[in-house]
Amino acid sequence: MQRIVSLVVTLFLCIGLIAGCASSTEKGSAGTGKPKKSNEKVSLKMAVFPADEGAFKRGYDNFKKDHPNVEITFETFPQQQYYEKIRMQLSGGDGYDLFTGQMDNMIDTGLLEPLDKHIKESEMDVTGYGTMYDTYKYEGKVMSLPYRKSNWMLYYNKTLFDEKGVEYPSDDMTWDEFRELAKKMTSGSGENKIYGAYLQQWPQTWYMSAVQKGASLIDKDHSAFKDALKLRIDLEKDGSIMKWSEQVTTGAHYNAAFQKGNIAMNIIGDWHVAQLRQAEKEGTLKFDWDVVPIPHPEGVAKNTSLALPVSIMMNKNTKYPKEAFEFLKYMTGKEGAEQLASEGYLTGYMDKDVEKAYLGDGTQKPKNLHYFLETKDYPEYPMLPGVNNIVVSQIFKQEGELAFHGQKSVDDAIKEITKRVKNEWASKHGK
Repeated sequence: MQRIVSLVVTLFLCIGLIAGCASSTEKGSAGTGKPKKSNEKVSLKMAVFPADEGAFKRGYDNFKKDHPNVEITFETFPQQQYYEKIRMQLSGGDGYDLFTGQMDNMIDTGLLEPLDKHIKESEMDVTGYGTMYDTYKYEGKVMSLPYRKSNWMLYYNKTLFDEKGVEYPSDDMTWDEFRELAKKMTSGSGENKIYGAYLQQWPQTWYMSAVQKGASLIDKDHSAFKDALKLRIDLEKDGSIMKWSEQVTTGAHYNAAFQKGNIAMNIIGDWHVAQLRQAEKEGTLKFDWDVVPIPHPEGVAKNTSLALPVSIMMNKNTKYPKEAFEFLKYMTGKEGAEQLASEGYLTGYMDKDVEKAYLGDGTQKPKNLHYFLETKDYPEYPMLPGVNNIVVSQIFKQEGELAFHGQKSVDDAIKEITKRVKNEWASKHGK
């Protein structure tokens, strides 16, 4: 009898062990990426910037032809709330599998999946990202991949130059030459004022010449930024650009300002191409225009610009890392890049086929569109935690404004920038 009881107990233990193993296999764990049959449905959620939602939906339409089992729901939020909303979702443990944005705004969450293993296992070609590839690394690991990037160009009103009989801006112009050309193109006053140039009231528009020389916003010495800050002040003193204080007071915006027709040169990003094309389509743009590379410091190669990548990141807690990475790879790689380029996006991944898609048949403006593809890019700022939120949006912005308002000298503003970067950023995030 005792032997029978022992056999029964042993049998139940075996059944329980088998059931437990089966249950564990079925449930899996977040991020383990259990193999899926090609016909088993997988549902992913992805957050995207508002302006990019349509492009991602079109990309998914192509992607699902080869991945019919993968369903992706796209969600978006107003730009001002975007990162806050994503953070809230992720902190709840049931967030997005994928999301777009600037990596530095999300790296401190600790929820980004390193992509190195996925890139290696899928044998993904990363040569198309060029020298910017290292920008997507944090502590030696690739934490995101770009689907698009932005770089800066000089847009000019050809009609104004023709009316004044002045030669168009050169593609190899120093900042000193730019200043002189802006003075030459400036005339009138009040309602009849013609400004030689326009610089949007963003820190990037005054510090870019220092970054072109290789300076970084988180350097321990910011003396390289003195000439950059002084240039903006000199342009205001010349009367060639609208004063920073007036821009802030009136809420001036580069797009509306340039389209008004009284600004000869506008230094702004690649996205302005689509804005001007749309204005022409609507019949509201009354002048001819083109682009050339932004000016450069003496001794720096022409068409040296600043770039800011917009990437796709993957939640390390996704239940389906394999499928999530497949879509990330599709949109940031060659196939997605060709689609995005044909729609006017300056893509993170670039090769000859993508370039061809971007340039189109040559009938669309600007005539010099090719310059966007030929830039040597420096990051607008290092993709590190706190750099954008603290260093750019607070320190450089605030100290620059004090100098523009005459409340601080250039030397004092730069000294304070160095001090504040050390105390407010490096003490928390620096190494």
